Amino acid sequence: MLLVIDIGNTNIVIGLYDGVRLHKNWRIRTERNTTEDEFNVIISSLFAGSGVNPKQINKTIISCVVPPLVSILNSFCLKYLGHAPLWVDARSAAHMPILYSNPAEVGADRIVNAVAAFHKYKTSMIVVDFGTATTFDSISENGEYLGGAISPGIMISSEALFMKASKLPRVELVDLPDKVIGKDTTSSIKAGIIYGYAGLVDGIVNRMKIEMNSDPRIIATGGLANLMADICETIEIVDLSLTLEGLRIIYENIKNSDQ
Repeated sequence: MLLVIDIGNTNIVIGLYDGVRLHKNWRIRTERNTTEDEFNVIISSLFAGSGVNPKQINKTIISCVVPPLVSILNSFCLKYLGHAPLWVDARSAAHMPILYSNPAEVGADRIVNAVAAFHKYKTSMIVVDFGTATTFDSISENGEYLGGAISPGIMISSEALFMKASKLPRVELVDLPDKVIGKDTTSSIKAGIIYGYAGLVDGIVNRMKIEMNSDPRIIATGGLANLMADICETIEIVDLSLTLEGLRIIYENIKNSDQ
């Protein structure tokens, strides 16, 4: 079985593939100060709770945007799974030309999303990933990675507001406010953050459409994708398994090219 791991700044998303079928998946909090042994305790608990035998895992691929965790996860795979993982970088997307000025600067998570999206939808598109940062990635109808935009994520923006405006209460962003015009402080904050961020998303997407000179499909992924898709006018599809699927596709492409 293939173990796929996407290490983000806030969460680590883990998937287990049996062929092309996503057998199980989990999401845990990113802990930069963990050790390979502590990570093994966590993942072994997840496996045990889902009836997964670690001995069935004979291959692993990882994308990571948290450099301190690279050596830790590498050690975990060698020590507890008995093999070295494949790591995603710009060279991993051999079938997708990356038209960045310096392709090595493109985050592994963005490469994975772009590969999965084009493989699945086969058209020009913009992938919006609602993570710690919100990323916008543009892919041409020929499968070229054109570039994109990066903005502070919703939670980062919210934390900055709460830290700098000491009288404002913290607000949980788990559902949509009833109205844009709030009738109390809590609903006003929620409306400002969520509807304001929807305006940011739609604004960037519409400007990217003009530059692409096409009619791309707009695909959202990431933790808050479902929430934001309800109010963003431009989002057409929510695909929460995009990153895990991209890791599987990249692994298969690499292995096929080695044969």
